[in-house]
Amino acid sequence: MLPPELAEAARSLFGDRLDLAAAYAELLVTDGVVRGLIGPREAPRIWDRHLLNCAAVAERIPEGATVIDVGSGAGLPGMVLAIARPDLRVTLVEPLARRTAFLIEAVEGLGLTRMVRVFRGRAEEAAASPGGGDPFSADVVTARAVAPLDRLASWCLPLTVRGGRLVALKGSSAAEEIAEHAATVERLGGGEPTVHRCGVDVIDPPTTVVEIVRERVVGPASKARRAKRRGGRSRSR
Repeated sequence: MLPPELAEAARSLFGDRLDLAAAYAELLVTDGVVRGLIGPREAPRIWDRHLLNCAAVAERIPEGATVIDVGSGAGLPGMVLAIARPDLRVTLVEPLARRTAFLIEAVEGLGLTRMVRVFRGRAEEAAASPGGGDPFSADVVTARAVAPLDRLASWCLPLTVRGGRLVALKGSSAAEEIAEHAATVERLGGGEPTVHRCGVDVIDPPTTVVEIVRERVVGPASKARRAKRRGGRSRSR
């Protein structure tokens, strides 16, 4: 149940889709807890610590954008963004079967099949022609509590279109992670990481995110695209 003291913030972030957000919250605190996706201690804090925290990130995502959520888990933040922003097209990337099963059921149960798809696999697999199809890519790639910034960039930037952004939900260590891993991010083709606070004057505390623009395509992807432009074919060894 939505705590009364959070009702105004929830209405601000979810608008006329608040009932849909409430239905998702109910899934998380019932089936999500039973299936081990949400810890029992997190259930009473599902709105302030999870749903509102994720929904605030929507302000950093352009209208009509495509979004890939890496390591989606129970759907945080990808499902929340899809609920708050029906203009988005969201792909949830998650390697564990029990989590993807929950995500598929939630997407179908909440009537989000037109705007949300679920991919079972790792980020590297999604970026490498899964099932022989086209590699996944998106305008914005999100991740929450997945890995330090260097590993996160290595997984997420290949999924980001050139000029698109990695939007990573981080905590108080954001500035320290940037200082430690900025050189690695640059080698991976990312621009200078920047810190933003989302939901200022709406939620307390605001959500901290680190954003990285994909400025260059590096590594094998660069060679494949150069070969394609020359009319050749890339070969795997």
